[in-house]
Parts: sequence; C-alpha cells; structure tokens
Amino acid sequence: MRNILFHLLALPFYIIILLPFPLFYLLSDIFYFIGYYIIGYRKKIIYQNLQNAFPKKSHQELITIQKKYYSFMVDLFMETFKLLIMSSKSIQLRFKFTNAEILQQFTSSKQSIIFVLGHYGNWELCGQSFHLKQLFQQDVLYHPLSNSFFEWLTYKLRSRFGVGLIPMHLSIKEMIRRKDLLTTTAFLADQTPSNIESCHWMQFLGQDTPVFLGTEKIAKKLGLPVVFVHINRIKRGYYESHFSIITTHPKEEIDNWITQQHTQMLEKDIVAKPELWLWSHRRWKHLKPIL
Repeated sequence: MRNILFHLLALPFYIIILLPFPLFYLLSDIFYFIGYYIIGYRKKIIYQNLQNAFPKKSHQELITIQKKYYSFMVDLFMETFKLLIMSSKSIQLRFKFTNAEILQQFTSSKQSIIFVLGHYGNWELCGQSFHLKQLFQQDVLYHPLSNSFFEWLTYKLRSRFGVGLIPMHLSIKEMIRRKDLLTTTAFLADQTPSNIESCHWMQFLGQDTPVFLGTEKIAKKLGLPVVFVHINRIKRGYYESHFSIITTHPKEEIDNWITQQHTQMLEKDIVAKPELWLWSHRRWKHLKPIL
C-alpha cells in the first residue's frame, strides 16, 4: 500500500524529469525566479553564510554569487531526480573523469579506497557516473532522511545502477563485511558533526569550523587509501572530475592530518567557484568551545 502511495506521489516528479533537457532547464529557470524573487527560500541563510566566508567581498559581489548559487541549487535538485530515468550512456556523457588512470595502482593491487568529497557540484551524478565505469563497486555512506517519501525516492535513484548504500551508523560494520569486494566508499565530509566534542576544529573559509573525523578514523582503522574527488561544472548539465590522492598509508599519518588535507582541498575548490557549494544549510551553527 505504501509503495502504491509513493508511486502516486512521485508522478509530478516523473512528469518534470521526462521533459527534454531544453524544456527541463527552462522549467528550472522558472522555479529559480519563483524561489528567489517571490518566495525567497533561505535567501537570508545563503547571504549570511557568504558574507561570513567572504567578508572582503562587496554587497553586490555577494548578491551575484547568491543568485548564481540559487540558480545552481534548483538545477541540482532537478538534475538529481533526473537520475531516475537517465540512461547509463547519458550519465557518462554528462560527467567525465579527467585522470581516472591514477586509480590504476589500486585496481591492480585489488585495493579498496575511500573517496572524500563535499556537497559541491553534482555529487550524486558523480557517484553514478563513476560506478558505471566499472572500475570499482561504488558504495556511498548516507544519513537516512526523516521524510519517508523522499527517503524512498532518493534510495531508488541512488541504487538504480547498483551503487551500494550504507547507513552512516553501520559504516564500519558494513565496510568490514564487504572487505572482499573491490570498493570505493564515498564520504561527504562537509556535514555538520552531530557531536562537536569528537570533531576536529580548524579554520575553514575564514571561520572556526567543527570538521567530521569519521573519514580519517575509518581510513586508519581499515588501512584504506584516501582520495579527494574534485568536481567542476563545465556548463549547464555537464561536469568533470579529477582525483587527488591524499594518502596511501593512512595509519602512518599523524592525527588530524588527513582531515585537514581534504578540508583544505574542498575550501580551495569553493573559493574558485563558490556558487557550486551548498550554502543553503546552517554551516556554522556551533561555536568553538573555550578551553
């Protein structure tokens, strides 16, 4: 009964995503105009985050970034659900990897790895496209959504081509269980930690920021190399990615070094193209404890 209800609720999404891309993006422009100029969804949060991150930029510069981000945010939401119907050929056409050959050392030695990236560019399309290259089994750690309909819909699009979905609270257990598979496990490492007492505080975009340590801890515990995934948008609907190897021997690195490296790499990408990062969340809601 629930599946029938969810399929009925999903009909409006399918009507939209079945549109050819020119009409699809025209509709995205309309949604952008309504959201930005009429509803004003999260505009204050976006502007405040940008102002805190770029205090030297003028009001007009911040507004320009805000508008670019808002337009991209709507595109991203729609492109994500377009994955429900996109063919494997279309996905790989729209997302390219420029230096995937550097991963050959891991495939040759049958060594699983950890991917770390941020909510930057179209990370969902990135995961699907990389999985379709069939170099590794792509797994993704995720937080189940509280809304049961969107949890069902998101799970459906993420798992469509066989990407493995691992709930965050089962991460180590599931990664150990899948140790005989050649996998890349993707960590979205720019999420606000739920427990700020066990995070690492560092400067990120000019602000004291608590950074999630789970990526580093799991890499060290399981001895898995860590690779940062850079994403760039070439033009509307088209992306490319390249990889930076952070470490091949995580157990030998000093504490917090891996975390600092991938956080700084993400920061550099954000400064280069700030409109591609997810500014509409409250990134800096925690204050650094006074020791």
